[in-house]
Amino acid sequence: MDVQEVRKLDAYLKRVFGNQKIRVVPRPKKDDSAEVYIGEEFVGVLFVDDEDDDRSFQFQMAILEEDLADSE
Repeated sequence: MDVQEVRKLDAYLKRVFGNQKIRVVPRPKKDDSAEVYIGEEFVGVLFVDDEDDDRSFQFQMAILEEDLADSE
């Protein structure tokens, strides 16, 4: 992912989720993914999928059981 692509993904996620605190940050030494934060909290990873010459992005977010306890 180049800087321009990261900026586009950042703007897209902010718009789709209606949250200006979302940040997409390039990963050090990785060019196939970027990290996603809300404020300072890490929430997931965006991966590039170039399969079949059709570029797309996959967002992966892990939800820990301990995080669910705060929702009750």
